[in-house]
Amino acid sequence: MSPFATDCGGLPPENHARELLEAVPAAVFATDAVGRIVFYNQAAVDLWGIRPELGKTEWTGAWRLYRLDGTPLPHDQAPMAIALKEKRSVGNIEIIAERPDGTRVNLIPHPTLLYDASGSVTGAVNWLENVTDRERGDVYVQRLAAIVESSHDAVISKDLRGIITSWNQGAQLLFGYSPEDVVGKPITILFPPTHLDEEPAILERIQRGERVEHYETVRLHKDGHPIDISLTVSPVRNAEGKIVGASKVARDITEQKRAQMQRDLLLREMVHRTRNLLSVAGSLVTLCGRSAQTPDETVKAIRERLAALSVAYDLTLPEIADAGRGISRATTLHALLHTVMAPFSDRRNGGSVAANGPDVQLTGSAVTSFALLLHEFATNACKYGALLRDGGCVNVDWSTVNGELVLVWNERGGPLLDGKPQREGFGSVLSQAMVKQVGGQISRDWKPEGLSIRLLVPLERLIGS
Repeated sequence: MSPFATDCGGLPPENHARELLEAVPAAVFATDAVGRIVFYNQAAVDLWGIRPELGKTEWTGAWRLYRLDGTPLPHDQAPMAIALKEKRSVGNIEIIAERPDGTRVNLIPHPTLLYDASGSVTGAVNWLENVTDRERGDVYVQRLAAIVESSHDAVISKDLRGIITSWNQGAQLLFGYSPEDVVGKPITILFPPTHLDEEPAILERIQRGERVEHYETVRLHKDGHPIDISLTVSPVRNAEGKIVGASKVARDITEQKRAQMQRDLLLREMVHRTRNLLSVAGSLVTLCGRSAQTPDETVKAIRERLAALSVAYDLTLPEIADAGRGISRATTLHALLHTVMAPFSDRRNGGSVAANGPDVQLTGSAVTSFALLLHEFATNACKYGALLRDGGCVNVDWSTVNGELVLVWNERGGPLLDGKPQREGFGSVLSQAMVKQVGGQISRDWKPEGLSIRLLVPLERLIGS
């Protein structure tokens, strides 16, 4: 007897059942009591990719079956076969069906036994639930989760109250907190007190469906130190499209900020040097004119001093040109002072710069730092101090005391000074930066007879720094 031979309210029972099953969008097929397929709908053909032979094909219309671990699943061990052989229901067993073209689909069969009036099994109907998209979705979610977890950027999610709901490894590395430390706590634990007003503004934008991109701000590490970050915040929506939270991607830009500050300092230094160069060149012309007796001597003196000035400027440049070439500069303080001060010396009158001290070695970045400091001192003396007037002089004395270099720069014979300048110029800022680089200290005393500068630097920072 066909499994469709039941009373269907006036219509031929078998025809009515077939019409109902054909209309079902899900894949459905039926077998007799021994497992031979007696019916299948078009949705089943679409799922299998093949048309089984009615009355001959047994247990399933699929070309090949596999278990989830990839091992072949014989047709006589399919869920439909088990249900008919063992006369019991079989459900929620996921398997893989392969079509003749090689494509595979994940499905869950739902075989249902059919009985006659006496309780004997007459066949079975099987509904095949296609879960391929769900499997692909699960795989996508798993891959996405793996990408988020392995990201070097901090990826954090929070709800609309600002409570942290997820925390990846990148966040742990950046901020120092483990997920157990922060999940369930407000995101503001990362905020410096001066930045707490940012969170309400960010949440307001998220609730409007806006995205906050490349927002540069500061957050706190677990140990309390500030971190410069670039922040992107996006709304998170549920299945109905309602905004339920936000995802944050934070990137550490501390080094980028430092590099920007260094570039800004370098640009300001370039402007400062350009202005100084013109002023110094004019002073050198005046200096040469004092001692030269003929136009030819003047031209020669100017040419020599400009050449010396070029050498001095080369020494005071950051070691950009040497980077990557394995070049390490080395000299002595005497030699460096002679090179830097050469453009400003009045050779005919015995020189306007006097130096006295032991032969201290300088290597590495200490050469550049000291060259820049001495050149800055000399430039200012030429523009405003002792080297501005005929007869002015600079005395540079140094000694080593208790592991420190003590250098004193004294100017005499320049314009009378009227105390400390009202504003600190960029040259002073640059000098402070160079002194800090070698771990030293600098002080200035603007005496009426001339400027006095005192410089203290640890000797260990002068070699290999």
